Amino acid sequence: MESATRVAHALVANVERVLEGKRDVVELAVTTILAGGHLLVEDVPGVGKTTLARALAASLGVTFRRLQFTSDLMPSDVVGGNVYDPKSGHFSFRPGPVFTHVLLADEINRTTPKTQSALLEAMDEGQVSVEGETHPLEDPFFVVATQNPEDFYGTYPLPESQLDRFLLRIHIGYPPVEVERRILRERRGRDPLDAIESCVTVSELRQARAALDHVLVEDVLLDYMHTLVLATRNTPSLTLGASTRAALALERAVRARALVAGRSYAIPGDVQQLALPVLAHRVRVDSPDPRVATDEAERVIQALLDEVEVPV
Repeated sequence: MESATRVAHALVANVERVLEGKRDVVELAVTTILAGGHLLVEDVPGVGKTTLARALAASLGVTFRRLQFTSDLMPSDVVGGNVYDPKSGHFSFRPGPVFTHVLLADEINRTTPKTQSALLEAMDEGQVSVEGETHPLEDPFFVVATQNPEDFYGTYPLPESQLDRFLLRIHIGYPPVEVERRILRERRGRDPLDAIESCVTVSELRQARAALDHVLVEDVLLDYMHTLVLATRNTPSLTLGASTRAALALERAVRARALVAGRSYAIPGDVQQLALPVLAHRVRVDSPDPRVATDEAERVIQALLDEVEVPV
């Protein structure tokens, strides 16, 4: 358990060197990767979405690929496909960008639902199937997807099945004023990512993930999480409540959050911190404006956190 906490703290400290003033965001990202999930970052351009993904990959010393999602992107551009070799007279599989440890799916909502769905099997099962043949992905495999909440022209909103594959949805936001001022004074064209070195091995990450099963989650805390999930299904303003998969995701994230906090047990505060980023994108509010729907879903989840009794 101590080694798992050390891994978590090392990742947080290393990534925070690049994403300054955003420790809470970095901790949520590390929580996601410890839990074996995927991360959806929804924010305006230029606040560090790409930097976060690259810093995580560099801290682990693993392969990183960035894929720009556009309206003309095809599923084979994501997962790869069989290519004919005239010399041998046979087809051979050519892997796509998804065959990496960390994949940055940039502006994922700019591609069509058909191409979005190419990631479903990869994110859920760690493999892709092409023409009846299954190809395993790297282990670990971690997707960081981004989308701009302010620009919806020419976009395809992610369906519930795709959103459900993301363990957390987070917002980075602008850095604190004093941090941004220091960046202006000190960066001067230098990229802090160039100084980032690996601080955790893949083997250590796997061991840390295995330690999640030993984090103590009391029954009263499980009941608290279950009550929150049930409440989303009985709230009139929500047309779709959280699923059983969402409840399992919350429990898994809570275990990882405990390790990030240096504990071998979970507390109600872990649930309160994670309920919004885990559940808000998994519920639905009917609205023609996606931005309004997102804000309202987060407001409802926060209201439920205020209403549901917190266990002592």
